[in-house]
Amino acid sequence: MNDLKDIVRKNILDLVPYSSARDEYSGQEAILMDANESPYNSPLNRYPDPRQNKLKEKISGMLGITSNQIFLGNGSDEAIDLLMRVFCNPGRDRIIIIDPSYGMYKVCADINDVGVDFVKLEADFRLNAVRILGSVRPSTKMIFLCSPNNPTSNLLETEEIQKILDRFKGIVVLDEAYIDFAGDEGFLSSRKDYPNLVILRTLSKAWAAAGIRLGMAIADPEVVSLLDRVKYPYNVNLLTQEKALDILDNEKQKNEWVEMILSERVRLVKKLGKLAVIKKIHHSDSNFILVRVDDPDAMYGHLVKGGVIIRNRSGLTHCEGCLRITIGSREENKRMLELIKSF
Repeated sequence: MNDLKDIVRKNILDLVPYSSARDEYSGQEAILMDANESPYNSPLNRYPDPRQNKLKEKISGMLGITSNQIFLGNGSDEAIDLLMRVFCNPGRDRIIIIDPSYGMYKVCADINDVGVDFVKLEADFRLNAVRILGSVRPSTKMIFLCSPNNPTSNLLETEEIQKILDRFKGIVVLDEAYIDFAGDEGFLSSRKDYPNLVILRTLSKAWAAAGIRLGMAIADPEVVSLLDRVKYPYNVNLLTQEKALDILDNEKQKNEWVEMILSERVRLVKKLGKLAVIKKIHHSDSNFILVRVDDPDAMYGHLVKGGVIIRNRSGLTHCEGCLRITIGSREENKRMLELIKSF
């Protein structure tokens, strides 16, 4: 990777971040008269820890990394947005996104006036590192990869990702939101070997906590420091921090949920594979599957009419005729199968 000062926006390097009252004093036993808060309705009257220290300490112990490698945000989407704001000069710099993939990368780029170059996956959704690297321009600051990928549900090949990390001089963002369902540890253990790698993780999927909106970026401490410099002072609220601490104490429950989802995935693939209306079931490494049918619009409408909502992904690259189905509970999956059979 190039020296950070060569790829970070100059105004961000020069930025003097806002210093909140809780940045200047973080002790517990005190009469707090420094932040213009109400003295009533404790603890909601107080601003939350802007650095989320307790939560980062908990996560760092679970992942075997140091707290200064963790950025916490309002979902992973906040980290995606901040990465563009830190590294990409509006109207000048560009990013690369694999196609098809998670739509929020492009939305954040558009909001930040960052150019996008899409690089298609192979027809079977495999990653082609040579094609990615061949699309790099002098103005390319970041490459976004999602593994397991959304909506294709497959793990990207480790060797191809490593080629990109070794040869690209900018930031590689690897979104591992679904890694718990893949039977693979992802790139967390090897992140230290790649200072240009930023790994995104979330509590929304395997931890079943999408409602609290907590995502994380795991990166070199210098990168995390830059994200902290740009974020809003109290970006993760008190309720989210406290609930996340409770949720993370129950890793056994999370693992049980993952096992149940994986079991249902196997069962669902087997059942769907016997239905003539299902023309293809793509391999899944996540908590959803991508299936191809002859008339995706009609099938989607039929399921919606029956009270089951899926995603029609047939308009995306290499996804012609495809519907994306999230693995639900056994009862939910049963209802979905009944509707498909009645189509």
